[in-house]
Amino acid sequence: MKRIALYALVLPAVFQLPSWSFAQDNAGTSQALQNVGIDEKLGEFIPLNTKFATSNGDSIRLGDLLEKGKPVILNPLYFECPMLCGLVIDGMIDVVDDLAWQPGKDYLIISFSIDPSENHETARKYRTEYINKLTRTNAEQGWHFLTGKKPEIDKVVDAIGFKYKEVQGTGEYAHSAGIIMLSPEGKITRYLYGIKYNEFDTRNALFESADGKIGSTVEKLLMYCYQYDPDSNSYVPFAMNIMKVGGLATLIILGIFLSLFWVRERRKKQTQNFDYN
Repeated sequence: MKRIALYALVLPAVFQLPSWSFAQDNAGTSQALQNVGIDEKLGEFIPLNTKFATSNGDSIRLGDLLEKGKPVILNPLYFECPMLCGLVIDGMIDVVDDLAWQPGKDYLIISFSIDPSENHETARKYRTEYINKLTRTNAEQGWHFLTGKKPEIDKVVDAIGFKYKEVQGTGEYAHSAGIIMLSPEGKITRYLYGIKYNEFDTRNALFESADGKIGSTVEKLLMYCYQYDPDSNSYVPFAMNIMKVGGLATLIILGIFLSLFWVRERRKKQTQNFDYN
């Protein structure tokens, strides 16, 4: 499992503490950042039987939110986060507006709070705020905002390798910035990091998570030519697949040319036979 600790992205959340906390020494800040990060658990499944509350206050199993053929963007956060979670959500709003695919129709988003003190009323408040920022219509149908109890939260964060830590005396949490892609069955397929998400990378990650079941034929062909590079945390051209596509295109063009040539020659012979007779 790959250990990725995005401390540079954690710092803004930690530094948004009450003014008295700045009197603490550097050792205190370092301690707050210990055991914070993300351990990738690709190929594993999230616990589908865990129960959360929807923004309407209904109790629901996490697995009941999944839909056949629709990949999922899983977004761990807490709604009262002073900075980092809001930046992640803003990044998601931007990429949702940029994507040609429709939330609810082609994929789902699940944002769940890591703070057990937050309830469905808090989730409903922030859901309204975030959804209103979207320019895309009907996106709210595919974006779920959940809260839950600590045992249920712990099961999910442990399954996805999301390590966070409560900053004592502040009611805030130190954590990393990232989103997790799930297959329609709840299998972890990809992690994307940071507070801004490239449309192309997100589209590729969703396509990969859906096992090629979304997107047009042209999009599928284009995405076949790219592969995820963990060093750059993005999708890069994959030479072997590009060569395969190029070879296939060459065969198709050659086949079309030979077919046209064969048809022309056949018609030519038929014309000659007709003139002879």
